[in-house]
Amino acid sequence: MTRSKATPHGASQQESSAKIVIYTSAMCGFCVRAIRLLDTKKVDYQQIDVTMSPDLRAEMRMRAGGRHTVPQIFVNDRHVGDCDEIYALESAGRLDTILRP
Repeated sequence: MTRSKATPHGASQQESSAKIVIYTSAMCGFCVRAIRLLDTKKVDYQQIDVTMSPDLRAEMRMRAGGRHTVPQIFVNDRHVGDCDEIYALESAGRLDTILRP
């Protein structure tokens, strides 16, 4: 399943030209946390659910350098990492720069 996430409830969206893709699966707490962080940034992203699709999971694994856990996040086709890594970028004050080049 692929879905684009729009700005919730008509909130004003900051300028974002980055293409953000997040691979997720059902019942994944780390996916929920990563999505929650992206939502707080008010950026659009494409969510790809790999739960029932071996082909999409294989695509994710190939793009993520062999990583098989979810979520895996990409910004402008560059692998940014998983949930822990985007929270580390946020703590270091670097996530906004990556999401809005």
